[in-house]
Amino acid sequence: MNGFSVITGLRSYADRFFPFPGKRIDKATIMSHNIKNDMYVAKKEAGNEGWKMGKKGDETRRMIREKAAGLFAQRGFKNVTMNDICQVTGLSRGGLYRHYDSTKQIFSEIVDALMQAQDNELSEKMRAELPAAQILDEILERYRQEMMDGKASLSLAIYEYYSGGAAGGQENLLSKQYEYSVEMWSAFISYGIKRGEFKKTDARELIDILLFAYQGVRMYSTIMPLDEQIPARIVHHVKRILTM
Repeated sequence: MNGFSVITGLRSYADRFFPFPGKRIDKATIMSHNIKNDMYVAKKEAGNEGWKMGKKGDETRRMIREKAAGLFAQRGFKNVTMNDICQVTGLSRGGLYRHYDSTKQIFSEIVDALMQAQDNELSEKMRAELPAAQILDEILERYRQEMMDGKASLSLAIYEYYSGGAAGGQENLLSKQYEYSVEMWSAFISYGIKRGEFKKTDARELIDILLFAYQGVRMYSTIMPLDEQIPARIVHHVKRILTM
């Protein structure tokens, strides 16, 4: 997955929970213990209940992010309100505000989660020593399909979020994601060259063409119909530069 392919990353994002270990103790057992053990059990019970509440809250927040991401992909960042998110999630206004204060907070968490969901697909395939040409074909085909799928793109929303000042003083995580994508593709191109499957080329130049062409097409696909040949030509150009 391309580092900028954010909506796909969201679907793979999952919170991790650390349940309190041990068995649940019933009332009869509690009565048979001394005061010290009673206090221990009571704290344990409270901890279990607190974890359950915490887990439910985390699941609700994840549901809110996923539903809101669909709205942001459809309408951009500026045109989504908290009332819109209430409607799509089925939560009351109070229920939503119990978890989030604003659309800015929701979108910020969406972006944070997506940028952290680094995809190690290339690394895994290179470790498996799959042919570089095969890996390239699979990835570029997915890129081609994603470039035409404007409905599943958060590109416009992310642009509005950062360009409109909604991010405040928050570090622009897209810059980090760009650098990660460059590292990922550089390693892959080196892998193909060492195997004798790729031509020697200016990797950084090719990477910039691919990443920014990809993101540009995704953004334009959200606001206008695009000829299917546009992503096809981009993919063909990358293959022509790289493959023997």
